[in-house]
Amino acid sequence: MFNPQLTAFVCAADCGSFNKAAERLYLSPPSVMKQVNALEKHLQLTLLERGSHGIRLTPAGQVIYRHARFLFDYSARAVEEARRQEQAAQTTFCIGSSLLNPCKPFMDLWYQVNREFPGYRLHIVPFEDTRTGILSQIAALGEKYDFLIGACNSAEWLELCRFLPLGAYRVCCAVAREHPLARKTRLSIEDLYGQTLMMGKRGDAPAVDAVRDEVERHPAIHIEDTSQFYDMEVFNRCAQAHHVLLTLECWSEVHPGLVTLPVDWDFRVPYGVLYAKDAPVDILRFLTLIAPKRPAADLGTEWVESL
Repeated sequence: MFNPQLTAFVCAADCGSFNKAAERLYLSPPSVMKQVNALEKHLQLTLLERGSHGIRLTPAGQVIYRHARFLFDYSARAVEEARRQEQAAQTTFCIGSSLLNPCKPFMDLWYQVNREFPGYRLHIVPFEDTRTGILSQIAALGEKYDFLIGACNSAEWLELCRFLPLGAYRVCCAVAREHPLARKTRLSIEDLYGQTLMMGKRGDAPAVDAVRDEVERHPAIHIEDTSQFYDMEVFNRCAQAHHVLLTLECWSEVHPGLVTLPVDWDFRVPYGVLYAKDAPVDILRFLTLIAPKRPAADLGTEWVESL
């Protein structure tokens, strides 16, 4: 990590001889002398007194030597710290967490199997849900994150990562607390007549498209397209416009001004763990431990082939 001239100078001072320093550094004596001379010329200081009985430090040389020793010791500590950090990084799982994709479900899974990963630690990496930025977060799997967990029914997401399904969340509706429907405990499709239902655009999420197919059979329900990826502005729009928002049961606490209600239909969106397409062995081992106990084919061919 240091200029070889400084290393040659310190070694020569320690040995008291260019010849002995050359032996220790596996260099020729003229090479060691040349490097020390170059250092003195660069600093415009005389660092060593040369004599027939060897060399010794000048007063200026004593100062440079003392500080050089400090730099060497500091460097050794820095390298050791870097090595420890590298080792820790190799035994740390980074989990992304956001308002719509919190890491709590992952933590519950981790503490069921963490004994199989002695020495491993978890590092939670927060990120913000935005309509335009979520795809870049998914693409960061394998670099910024090892895992994300949440509802996943997006074709665009699945082009960027692999997905281990663990279950499914019910598709619900959310309304402002002042909305007349908020007094109900459960909605029927007829309760939505005369309402504006906000939902993701068609074409990216099969489960959402299935809901749209059902709703379109009821022309008394007006559909307002939102982006296929929700963020807080979508929930704000629902609360402010007093519309109905297609949502998931797991998002019931996202917006305090909204009430999430079940609906008399059986639409669900899968949730699970998202991970990089080229995930390392330890990540794949974790996935095999948390995978639901069901036929391997049900996990998806792409996931099985990655193990």
